[in-house]
Amino acid sequence: MIQLDQRQLGATGIVVPPLGVGVWSWGDKGFWGYGSTHTRDDITQAYKACLDAGLNFFDTAEMYGGGESERILGECVREDGRPVIIASKFAPLPTRLTAKTLSDALVASLERLGMATIDLYQIHWPYTFLSTNALMDALAQAVRSGKVHAVGVSNYSATRMRQAYARLARHDIPLASNQVHYSLLHRKPEQNGVLDACRELNVTLIAYSPLEQGLLTGKYRLGNTQVAPVVGPRRFTFAFRAANRRKREPLFQVMALIAEAHNKTIGQVALNWLISKDSCIVPIPGAKNLRQAQENAGAIGWRLTDEEFNKISKAAVS
Repeated sequence: MIQLDQRQLGATGIVVPPLGVGVWSWGDKGFWGYGSTHTRDDITQAYKACLDAGLNFFDTAEMYGGGESERILGECVREDGRPVIIASKFAPLPTRLTAKTLSDALVASLERLGMATIDLYQIHWPYTFLSTNALMDALAQAVRSGKVHAVGVSNYSATRMRQAYARLARHDIPLASNQVHYSLLHRKPEQNGVLDACRELNVTLIAYSPLEQGLLTGKYRLGNTQVAPVVGPRRFTFAFRAANRRKREPLFQVMALIAEAHNKTIGQVALNWLISKDSCIVPIPGAKNLRQAQENAGAIGWRLTDEEFNKISKAAVS
């Protein structure tokens, strides 16, 4: 396995690469078109390519593909045999009214993964009938049971994150991470206090949708006839509207010049921008096939200069 500059997962002692892999698309038919846009063989090739590149941190959830993402990831782990770091998430649905539902969901996730322990177990979103204290107490119990090594949250505000951090501290358990939407085009963590809180509390910010579901690869630039049009629900999102894509063209022009200077792609520049932003940030782009896995891997092992970083940052908000 390739040796990379590693990053600490909060204060847990768990070491992860500077780039992870999001596997929402693995087994998800509704949003990502599993079975038509990509197959099980595609996923196997993507998985192996990620490990070959040193990317051994995979993020899934019980909600992804109705559990299929966890099942497929577990199969890949067993088939390949190389050590990996696995993160999954508990969905605090309105029907889940007691802490026991977290314990039951954790057992079900472990069964789908075919594992005895999950490295990082996260609360998928904060909106629930269960209090923050109840959820954190349940996570602490999961750690004590040996079924979980570390715990995190997802989509939490800075205030809620501090509450979770404080409650876990009563159990002498660190809050490892907060997984939020963060990309060159979605900078809210910089504005709403989440990034600052992560720095202050030594919590890793796991950045999902770091490529804006493919928009920041540059392949969907207006006028590019070399790729198929966007399909599925993505085509209805604001990011993929023609007006927004047209607005982003000056940014893509800046990124294209910088990419050319490094013999990289626009997407690799977008990911490297996040990696270069702060050592507490770990982006988790998706990879549905071999090409995407190799493309993501090209974002590591090099670094934007300060001047390049600043040029991109300025162009993204203009």
